[in-house]
Amino acid sequence: MLFIRSAAFSAVMILSAIIYAVPSVMLFPFPFRQRYGFIKQWARFVLWWLKVSCRIDFVVEGGEHIGDEAAVVLCKHQSAWETLALQEILPPQVWVLKRELLFIPFFGWGLAMMEPIAIDRKAGKKALSQVLKQGKQRLDDGRWVVVFPEGTRTAPGHKGNYRMGGTRLAVHTGRPIIPIAHNAGEFWGRRQFVKQPGTITLRIGPPIPTEGRKAEEVHEQAVNWIEAQMDEITDDRFKANMKQVA
Repeated sequence: MLFIRSAAFSAVMILSAIIYAVPSVMLFPFPFRQRYGFIKQWARFVLWWLKVSCRIDFVVEGGEHIGDEAAVVLCKHQSAWETLALQEILPPQVWVLKRELLFIPFFGWGLAMMEPIAIDRKAGKKALSQVLKQGKQRLDDGRWVVVFPEGTRTAPGHKGNYRMGGTRLAVHTGRPIIPIAHNAGEFWGRRQFVKQPGTITLRIGPPIPTEGRKAEEVHEQAVNWIEAQMDEITDDRFKANMKQVA
């Protein structure tokens, strides 16, 4: 039954991406926020369909930490789920991502309309300069910048190599960092076709100030907070499961 539910979810998600892609590209002449508002509806639909088909829901803790000032988000990366959920949870945003994603038919076309900061990971300092320049422009325009500092999705219980590009952008612009932890990988893991039913916990941390601070110090604080929350979220879920068994 889980396989059938997961197959139904994937089929509808792919079909809906194709359907949304064409009008998304046609919205190119319109302002960013209008394009974003339309494309966001696809993410909202997929989250709804995920709940209906695979019985995966989510709760948000720490929503009070989302302020009016555009910030840099450093988010744990375990699943494709968070790329959808953050559109629903946070204000209008752009992502720092590998440029190859823009070449994916249909999905990449819609993604390009969101004006992401698409980098060549092999470019080194050139890629960092791009993040700093374009990131500042996006933040000055009132858009949040979302960074997955681990670069690639990691399995539950594992810690990836946290890169400092997002932290350097925050320090460069004096913008606060909003750290985010979640356990989506326990329900929709990397390369995991069959989805597991349950409730994802997404936890938003207090803003981390960056003005007048060294990037290394800020980065360590953000990473320590995220990983500490990951341990806590996992422990809370384990205790809840044990209580159900008892």
